[in-house]
Amino acid sequence: MLAIARSELIQIFRNRLVLVTGLIIPVFVSAFFVHRHEIFAEAASLGYIAAIVMFTVMAFGLYTTAVTTLASRRQNLFLKRLRSTAAGDADIITGLLLPVTVIALLQVAVILIVLGVVAGGPAQVALLAVAVVATLAMMAGLALATAGLTNSPEHAQVTTLPVSLSVIAVASWVGITGTEDLAPLKRVLPGGSATELVVDAWDGGAAVADSLILLVPTLSWVVVAVALAGRMFRWEPRR
Repeated sequence: MLAIARSELIQIFRNRLVLVTGLIIPVFVSAFFVHRHEIFAEAASLGYIAAIVMFTVMAFGLYTTAVTTLASRRQNLFLKRLRSTAAGDADIITGLLLPVTVIALLQVAVILIVLGVVAGGPAQVALLAVAVVATLAMMAGLALATAGLTNSPEHAQVTTLPVSLSVIAVASWVGITGTEDLAPLKRVLPGGSATELVVDAWDGGAAVADSLILLVPTLSWVVVAVALAGRMFRWEPRR
């Protein structure tokens, strides 16, 4: 698994498309929100900025890059060759996704630390960490499911758009308007409960026990995504 991960990390830094979508765009957008945090905090809160930053990195740095990676490795038959080795299916997938997952996690951590330094830190750090990890699991699961529908790296630019734009839109909707109205709908949408959890963790004011309940919809999406991936994921190109 580690050998696969090391090889994949080298490929990431050689691929310009992956570097732009997975590293440059999320950092640029996140830096904009952090730099303008006072303006956005007036419209919503610092928790909203933290949620948008998190989902920007997760949507483009993790989700889109993971789908592109898996589609590319399938197209050039690398996945097929890996299955002929002693590595199991779980080790192969983990090895391929480990580098981009670690990079996304580091990006989120660094950007949120910077936000905390310039604007004030979160009220509940542990709860924020739980929200980030749960969101990461959800986006990784959705990446596996989407990869099953994606025939090529070029096709990934189309298949990833609905989820990428949707989770960011939901995060903006929930972060700005809150969950006083339409709470069940907002929480059940992908990213909705995770956004509320990040806002609670950063801004404070909510009991930890009540906030942890918000993990249920996010983790449910993980289960759904993994189930879909099990049905749709392909190890060889479609003919």
